[in-house]
Amino acid sequence: MRQFAKPALALVDSMRAAAAEDPMRAIAFGGAPGSNSHQAAMQFAPEALPLPCFSFEDALDAVATGAAGCAMIPIENSQHGRVADIHFLLPESGLYIVAEQFMRITHDLMALGDGPFEAAYSHPQALGQSRHFLAERGIVGLAYADTAGAAAFVAESGNPFIAAIAPRLAADLYGLKIIEQGVEDAHDNTTRFVALAKDPLDPATITDAQAMTTFIFEVKNIPAALYKALGCFATNGVNMTKLESYQKGASFAATTFFADIEGAPGDPRVDVALEELAFQTNEVRLLGSYRQARKRG
Repeated sequence: MRQFAKPALALVDSMRAAAAEDPMRAIAFGGAPGSNSHQAAMQFAPEALPLPCFSFEDALDAVATGAAGCAMIPIENSQHGRVADIHFLLPESGLYIVAEQFMRITHDLMALGDGPFEAAYSHPQALGQSRHFLAERGIVGLAYADTAGAAAFVAESGNPFIAAIAPRLAADLYGLKIIEQGVEDAHDNTTRFVALAKDPLDPATITDAQAMTTFIFEVKNIPAALYKALGCFATNGVNMTKLESYQKGASFAATTFFADIEGAPGDPRVDVALEELAFQTNEVRLLGSYRQARKRG
């Protein structure tokens, strides 16, 4: 794994050592201690052992190799859209979504000095969620691997003219001053996280809540391919709550879609819809069924 900034290393080593003693209790997350993913993991399972990983890919690898029982990964933000690369990483990981978690996101500007600041470091998502704040103050946003890691980097740099945009916890952990609170551009800024594990959740066990199912499908390169695919759900009364496209490979010949629906296999309507979808497309791959954490609509 790649290296964290020195102010974070002692915490990282301590958390990794604890997780190694009981891997199945460990929740892997991308970022340094104090990141939004860290806090989402602890909200989701307070009794779990947090396992910080340098990147989202490292967190998924921790589950695949047995170093952690599951991983908590941000998938989309209400303000800045989907998290980059997640739609590629999830299918490639071989893991399954077993739960979702929503968390209100608040960012603070933190630094060693009082400003003015030449630049602010943070994860690209956090920079995007604070772009108006940065533009109004003439601060250049510079990408870092994660929010809390950016705070640790600023602390390590000793430079009073750079800042970080990160959760308040990161300032406490790495000895930075809070310069401005709540620098995100939208007051209802919310991120959806998903928990991933090696084995899928049995849809039959989801009896106490509305089930959600996430899957990907690749349409055929023919006219009205997407229209025919979506018709499988419309005609069977299955509600699709999310649909996003991306290209797989460099041919640009067929498009892959990432989708969420309400319901799960075992529901006759969902079974028929997915069967029809398989006929209409090149490929359908289920990424997991799980309990709905927030009512859609």
